[in-house]
Amino acid sequence: MSDHQATGQHHATGKRRATGQYDVIVVGGGLAGTSLGLALAGAGLKVALLDRQDPNSQKDAAFDGRSSALSRASRNILQAIGVWPGLAPAAQPILDIRVSDGRIDQAPSRLFLHYDHRDAEPGAEAKPMGYIVENRETRTALLTAVDAAPSLDQLAPCEVTEASRGPDGVSVSLAGGGSLSARLLVAADGKFSRLRKAAGIAVTSWDYGQDGIVATIAHDLPHDGVAHEHFLPSGPFALLPMVAGTGVPHRSSLVWTERRALVPAIMALDEDAFNAELQRRFGDSLGALRLASRRWNYPLSLSQARKYRAERLVLLGDAAHAMHPIAGQGLNLALRDVAALAEILVDGMRLGQDPGDAMLLARYERWRRLDATVLLAATDGLNRLFSNDLPGLRLARDLGLAAVDHLPPVKRLFMRHAMGLLGDLPRLVKGETL
Repeated sequence: MSDHQATGQHHATGKRRATGQYDVIVVGGGLAGTSLGLALAGAGLKVALLDRQDPNSQKDAAFDGRSSALSRASRNILQAIGVWPGLAPAAQPILDIRVSDGRIDQAPSRLFLHYDHRDAEPGAEAKPMGYIVENRETRTALLTAVDAAPSLDQLAPCEVTEASRGPDGVSVSLAGGGSLSARLLVAADGKFSRLRKAAGIAVTSWDYGQDGIVATIAHDLPHDGVAHEHFLPSGPFALLPMVAGTGVPHRSSLVWTERRALVPAIMALDEDAFNAELQRRFGDSLGALRLASRRWNYPLSLSQARKYRAERLVLLGDAAHAMHPIAGQGLNLALRDVAALAEILVDGMRLGQDPGDAMLLARYERWRRLDATVLLAATDGLNRLFSNDLPGLRLARDLGLAAVDHLPPVKRLFMRHAMGLLGDLPRLVKGETL
């Protein structure tokens, strides 16, 4: 669709360092930005993918320690862009989800909510509701696909020093010299996006005063594909099933939400004391719990960009919206952004439209903003509802969980929403090609 020139210089991934003209430049080589680059390049667009991080470092087990819940819709997207076959061996199917309320040192409430994958689609073949995958495994599968994509040039590590946008196109200047030009610039550079800030796009945001403590946990008994979300007064405490690791047959991913003031003391605990705290909070249903990795902690906040677009600029993933991990939907929301934006741009270019056309970007914003706003409000409300210990409110939410558990049509609706299979779905979400 447009020509580009390459200097022949090599960088960390072995792909070419290029200069010249592209259809789209994606700034930010995280999970969402890389997925978009692959989706667009697979449909024939010339794409430059720029990232400040060395891709090889992102494959390391010590990079960030997080795992993500991939919904059925996200699995379909990754399958359609050619990534899932390389990722499937590292993906643990989620067969059941158990949501309970409680306090530390007390048994969970007998009133709980249980999702069974066999109930999601009555009469159809039972399929997992989703998958738990380590982020480093997802990055590795994405980067392997990038290396095989002929019309996708990844430049990493690469620093963008300036981005200029005008009626006819965009240009980015690179640290160390050189520049690239395109007709559209995609900001996939995270929650604190510099491109968004430079474009003057305001953000609505607030801090939860909580941190997420993450680690991989080994346990004596098998998890049987069950994801546990246990609500405690300080925030949700989740153990999410993982595939077996080397020498660790039974593993789960820990996402422990805690009041920020208490996090330094928890992170400073020795391993035995930390394991004891895990056991106090979760109980004995999986046998003895123990650390199987180092620990990380991340501050938790919400943000929503006031606009998702500016002249020849569009926001993707965390640059547009970031949420509390209470429902594990952040990456799934970002991948639905990928699916919608890729479909709009590819269809537009096939009709001879400019990918930076304001009407195309407005359509993307309309399509994605409602989904994001509803999910941001839902996760924020859930966190506020459950992160307290008011007796009357605790009883009300326990009764609410039990009521939903006894209403199969309502449960199916919630399950299909969590799987990303409701609403106006892009083709990639349906597993179709662009």
